[in-house]
Amino acid sequence: MENQHRKIRGYRELSQVEIDLMNKIKALGPEIEAVLNEVANHLNSQCELADTDEDERDRLNDAAPYRWVALASEHMQQGLMCLTRAVAQPTFF
Repeated sequence: MENQHRKIRGYRELSQVEIDLMNKIKALGPEIEAVLNEVANHLNSQCELADTDEDERDRLNDAAPYRWVALASEHMQQGLMCLTRAVAQPTFF
């Protein structure tokens, strides 16, 4: 159905500039996800090394890099959603 958003309370018609901004924001998601995956793969290779190096294993445990990747992922998703709402400007909570 064309223009479904008109039937959903709180949404409005977007200008072409806003549509272009939304598409730029949406395009960032896969790029950010790819970087997060690269970091996770790097951490996996570090953990393989740590299997044979106790000092490296202790360092990784202290640094908690997987926790930071998980937080980065969550915050990046939140940031993209915030940008989307900033452009779309829905009027609902």
